[in-house]
Amino acid sequence: MNVDTMRNIDHYAGVPLAFAGTIIKKTIQAFVPPKQQKAKNVLLIELSEMGSAILVDPAMRKLKANIEGELYFVIFSKNKASLQLLETVKEENIFTIDESGIMEIAQTSLAFFKWCREKEIDSVIDLELFSRFTALLSAASGATNTVGFHAFHNEGLYRGDFLTHKVAYNAHQHISKNFIALVDALLSESQELPFMKRIIPDSEIEIAKATISDEEQESILSTISGIYEGFDKEKNPVILVNSNASDLLPQRRWDRENYGEVINKILAYNENAIVLLTGAPSEKDGAQLLADYVGDKRCINFAGAVKFLQLPALYSVCAFMLTNDSGPAHFASITDMHTFVIFGPETPALYGSLGPTTPIYSHMSCSPCVSASNHRKTPCSDNQCIKIITPDWVFNTLKFKLDELN
Repeated sequence: MNVDTMRNIDHYAGVPLAFAGTIIKKTIQAFVPPKQQKAKNVLLIELSEMGSAILVDPAMRKLKANIEGELYFVIFSKNKASLQLLETVKEENIFTIDESGIMEIAQTSLAFFKWCREKEIDSVIDLELFSRFTALLSAASGATNTVGFHAFHNEGLYRGDFLTHKVAYNAHQHISKNFIALVDALLSESQELPFMKRIIPDSEIEIAKATISDEEQESILSTISGIYEGFDKEKNPVILVNSNASDLLPQRRWDRENYGEVINKILAYNENAIVLLTGAPSEKDGAQLLADYVGDKRCINFAGAVKFLQLPALYSVCAFMLTNDSGPAHFASITDMHTFVIFGPETPALYGSLGPTTPIYSHMSCSPCVSASNHRKTPCSDNQCIKIITPDWVFNTLKFKLDELN
């Protein structure tokens, strides 16, 4: 199911369902006042963003350290693997929603309601900013405590009134700190309106690092050797380029030709470097177009060459990565590899990688143009915030990492 179809369903079905659900909830509570319960078995909901499964990890680790029960997670099936990179949530505690069609969503949602009761879920944290669907999942989970972002007097999307712990989303601080605020609200022993009234230091959003064995690294190096004849890990520094962006926000895409020009500059600057074009198997054709544009045997189409769960091992043996603002920037944060991330309609101040990274951002007056109040939709059809970023700008920004290789 494409993104716009899901957004339309969420709006046209979600709004009346959230309104009706709120009336039902308020009516029940008028006769049966809600009880209070300390959080034990906690469910987090984040469906659509793979990168958010990494950005929420500091909050999840804090939560695990402060509850006596289990941590659970619900996510779209296609994004489940992102939760497995750090394994903060046990495999058996992950529930997946099949997003392939309306009937599949409905069937797995019904199964979700039963699953919540089997797992004795008492608390739900809704991590989504935009979705009425997740608000409805929270309300129907049977949990005593429901935590999430509430619009209050802002122009945020209408999501009903299901929350027992209403947190003010702060559009001026990193999303990982907003996730920490949700956890703080659940763990708080006193009620506040809105939650949370404290300073969250940067030290609380330090990202955990993946454990990578020598065998895993050797497997990756062997794969590279099989694609690039004569590869020598001591002589040939490996640089990654991820030129793909999801359909969720196509305005993030930087032109293929721009990537090509930067790659040519990299290969000319270091005669031993090789560039691997990364991506999912479905992105292999697009990566080949970029490889053909560059026209150098040291620029290799590597899309689909390794499995998703092998990405940390790949990142651990590479010099650095150039990428658009998308999942790989966050997946790489659990390693020590440096990333250079091109931002356009979103800002690194809110969605920047938590690992070693250098954002490339124009700070245009209209950017960021997507937010919690516009369902991540923008009327822009001329993304100058990306177009203004030139190959020279990008190359000169990453050049210091090339100099470190000499």
